[in-house]
Amino acid sequence: MNIVFLDGASLPSALPRPAQASAWTARETTRPDQVLEALADADVAITNKVRIDRATLAQLPRLQLICVAATGYDCVDIAACRDQGVTVCNVPAYSAVSVAESVIGALFALRRHLLAYRAASASRWPQSSHFCVHGAPIQDLQGSTLGIVGRGDIGSRVARLAKALDITVLFAEHRGAPQVRAGYTSFEEVLARADALTLHCPLTAHTRYLIGAAEIARMKPGALLINTARGALVDENAVLDGLASGRLGGAALDVLHVEPPQADHPLLHCEHPNLLVTPHVAWASQSSVARLKAVLAANIEAFAAHRPTNVVT
Repeated sequence: MNIVFLDGASLPSALPRPAQASAWTARETTRPDQVLEALADADVAITNKVRIDRATLAQLPRLQLICVAATGYDCVDIAACRDQGVTVCNVPAYSAVSVAESVIGALFALRRHLLAYRAASASRWPQSSHFCVHGAPIQDLQGSTLGIVGRGDIGSRVARLAKALDITVLFAEHRGAPQVRAGYTSFEEVLARADALTLHCPLTAHTRYLIGAAEIARMKPGALLINTARGALVDENAVLDGLASGRLGGAALDVLHVEPPQADHPLLHCEHPNLLVTPHVAWASQSSVARLKAVLAANIEAFAAHRPTNVVT
């Protein structure tokens, strides 16, 4: 099979050539206007975040399989793939440990104001008249309440880690749901009660801008917002306003609406002492990357053997 990886440099280390590849191209990156040319002779496409849409698929009659090098597959037009008979496979749950640990790490950083105290160690500590420097009140995680939006592999693992720290966990029901399922709490109540809210749901038409100005206004004053899922789940301007007003006590954002962002993106230049922005790496622990590569290879092998696995269409 002719296999093309559209954005191979999105992984921290190279994906080995699949055993089934008669031809193998690992492109560092592929612009939208290059996708058609890159996949013209491909039987299999591997994509992490490069979008493959209906118009492109219609011009790729040879394409049989799209392997998404991620769990989320919103970069692929699933309906178009179904119509054209193209199989789509993803890599479920590979990064659950990495992302969940990132969330707990962010909770520690934000509740304990580690960024601000790191800055204070250089700017204020040398001139201090005491052995310590006090600033923003330090809060324990124990006894706090964590709201989780999404109860898949990642959200469930976050919950287990949080409970081990004596954090109360609330799983949020869908926004606007007429009934609240057993084991869930209404979306509005979670906003009102949570000391921190973490997002682990897919990006859909229903969840786009799930957290905006209205939702932040309903959150507990000083609550924290953590997003390691998709940038468009939150209104970034509302986050900036919430931080500026103090309604949000802090935020940890591993994803932004447009990635990579423009150099002048306001969140990259916001000087709020409790804002942590990282470049979409919560998933990228070494063990997670190893699992990702193994499952990608297994997906291609299974498809070649006419036993496709991890199919999302």
